[in-house]
Amino acid sequence: MSSPPTRGRPRRTGHPGRSARKTRATPKGRQVTEEARAEVRALLGDGAPRRDLLIEYLHLIQDRHNCLSAAHLAALAEAMKLSMTEVYEVASFYAHFDIVMEGEDPPPAQTIRVCDSIACQLAGAEELLRAVRDGAPNARVLRAPCMGRCEHAPVAALGKHHVCAADAERVLAALKSGRAEAEMPDYAGFDTYRKAGGYRLLGECIGGKRDAESVMAALDAAGLRGLGGAGFPAGRKWRIVRGYDAPRLMAVNADEGEPGTFKDRFYLESDPHRFIEGMLIAAWAAGCEKTYLYVRDEYPAVREILRAELERAREAGLAAHTELHLRRGAGAYICGEESAMIESIEGKRGLPRNRPPFVAEVGLFGRPTLEHNVETLFWVRDIVEKGAEWFAGAGRRGRSGLRSFSVSGRVKNPGVKLADAGISLRELIDEHCGGMPDGHTLKAYLPGGASGGILPASLADAPLDFDTLQEHGCFIGSAAVVVFSQHDNMREVALNLMKFFEDESCGQCTPCRAGTEKAVKLMSKPKWDTELLGELSEVMADASICGLGQAAGNPINCVLKYFPEDL
Repeated sequence: MSSPPTRGRPRRTGHPGRSARKTRATPKGRQVTEEARAEVRALLGDGAPRRDLLIEYLHLIQDRHNCLSAAHLAALAEAMKLSMTEVYEVASFYAHFDIVMEGEDPPPAQTIRVCDSIACQLAGAEELLRAVRDGAPNARVLRAPCMGRCEHAPVAALGKHHVCAADAERVLAALKSGRAEAEMPDYAGFDTYRKAGGYRLLGECIGGKRDAESVMAALDAAGLRGLGGAGFPAGRKWRIVRGYDAPRLMAVNADEGEPGTFKDRFYLESDPHRFIEGMLIAAWAAGCEKTYLYVRDEYPAVREILRAELERAREAGLAAHTELHLRRGAGAYICGEESAMIESIEGKRGLPRNRPPFVAEVGLFGRPTLEHNVETLFWVRDIVEKGAEWFAGAGRRGRSGLRSFSVSGRVKNPGVKLADAGISLRELIDEHCGGMPDGHTLKAYLPGGASGGILPASLADAPLDFDTLQEHGCFIGSAAVVVFSQHDNMREVALNLMKFFEDESCGQCTPCRAGTEKAVKLMSKPKWDTELLGELSEVMADASICGLGQAAGNPINCVLKYFPEDL
């Protein structure tokens, strides 16, 4: 009798001359070595890894091994139950992660980063780069974007150690000594702050002596607006978030990466608890169950200060109403944008979100989120304790309030200058910066960092504040003022700023990704195609998703409008 027919595909019975298919000894994909698995597990510690901590885990590996090897990335992906692609795309997004795949050499043990953003460029960054490369042939010498120390330009970094007002001799000496840790500034710690009356206001808030509405009313009366650049009224923002259903969260932006900006670093390195108290009051008033602080990777001393001082606040029972989390950036200017920062806190690439919905409604982990920068929260205690009029009473030319100006470039005394809102650039230089250096006369200035545009000396009497510079094609933003003299060419300044935007574009939208790259090529030519650059600037402004692309054309427009003689 014949055998019954089989159903489906007939079985292969072999074929003369054809070998049987071999079974794979291992699954497809990159294999995880026991050594890498053990090393990653030791760094992650006990407990199940969390998806939102992916960037923190990448930092742990980078700090320990000086790079992110393919073996460690594969082991991390396995531990987190993620695909290798998902881990790699996050790691490769951030500039401070060094990824080394199979067959590639790891980076040298010593890396020197030299800032080439505009303030350092004025102070001789190019000469410093050449001299350091000549003097340290075995070290890796890299260009780096603004490190937030523009008042001490030029600046170089060796690991977590910064060499300010750097020259080649000092950088090479630091390299030879092996210095790689951050220098801790002298700041007012918990005990000093509390002895001076600190946390009394917070105690009244959480103790029931004050209600949230009275605190928000004080901010309204003072006219406190978001001092990270957007200028949204602080009290109104608290009410909006408070009006949504719980759970509500808070995200604090300490990732100031705008070239020329360093005011938040200044306040955190000198009086951190004034900021912490303002933050804790905001979390109480808006009903935020968890608070996340996102700090620039370029600010290692700030991270150490906050790690220690937040713990002091917890131990004193001052943060029982909100769970505090400290998160570390990884070298991405775009993460200063609020929604990109939120994506990064969630352990993802820092890609800005489309709006609506807005962060106040659908923010961190999909919950209503109160987002603030450091300086805004720094003023909360003083405004409530001293009265709204103390803050609102300052100001010139009909403007109200105080502004912290980060001043760098061609001035005798750069630094953070607390001045009246509405002060002019000329007054700021003369009254707070000791004037221009000898042999320099004012030619131009950035009123709001790289994205705020470039204004000529003929507009040095314009009031510096929100909503006062738009008619000139500029804005104050975070009040990062960079001053230029007759020795500076505005065409070269604009090119430096555009190269920064090109490097820092997240690449999500074509107008910004392709537009900044095309602009750099056009601006690098001996003669500008002014018509094409003008059209390119317009497209970036109209079609980019976030403020980076929307403002990237401002330097072009200002050079065409105010400095045609430099073309």
